Amino acid sequence: MAEIKKVGLDIDLDETVAQGAYSNLAIISHSASEFILDFAAILPGVAKAKVKSRIILTPEHAKRLLLSLQENVTRYESDMGKIEISKHQTPGTSGPVMGEA
Repeated sequence: MAEIKKVGLDIDLDETVAQGAYSNLAIISHSASEFILDFAAILPGVAKAKVKSRIILTPEHAKRLLLSLQENVTRYESDMGKIEISKHQTPGTSGPVMGEA
């Protein structure tokens, strides 16, 4: 997030983590004290999606993530053009979409 750059925080990025994990499905849930983001990959013809990563955030950090993503999408669209989103698809049709539960 932008705040990290401002305070000069030194971040160590492990090689394995730097590889990343592909996700084409996000499931977002929350309680009174936290937001849970599960990132999964679902493939055509496979009925079961496997969660690749789970991130747990405080409500404040979830809001900061939302604002940071919005800022970055706006910047991306300014450079690359508008990101088009097709009508909501359900898994098993022509492909899953990122969304919330």
